[in-house]
Amino acid sequence: MKKTTRHAAVLVTVPNRKLGRKLAQAALNARLCACANLIPGLESHYWWQGKLERSRELLILFKTTRARLPKLEQLVLELHPYDTAAFVVLSITEGSERYLTWLDASVAHIS
Repeated sequence: MKKTTRHAAVLVTVPNRKLGRKLAQAALNARLCACANLIPGLESHYWWQGKLERSRELLILFKTTRARLPKLEQLVLELHPYDTAAFVVLSITEGSERYLTWLDASVAHIS
């Protein structure tokens, strides 16, 4: 196990699989993440404009580096239909050395 301060996981919710795939492909093609997991079956309960809401959503889990976060956020917010899209960053504090090396290499080829 290797300690790290350079890596992050980002949680983004979307209304459907089509948008989830679009965001994942755009982020991967731009080398802003090494991996995007689409997790279906999410039921979200939240406050919106003074009312308690509930909706079916899909969660995208992006694995990336802290250096790529600003551009990843910009891409997600540009393509996302929500007024207030979730973009939550979680620090990765440890991971297998081979995985973290792969993650770095996967986002390194950006011009």
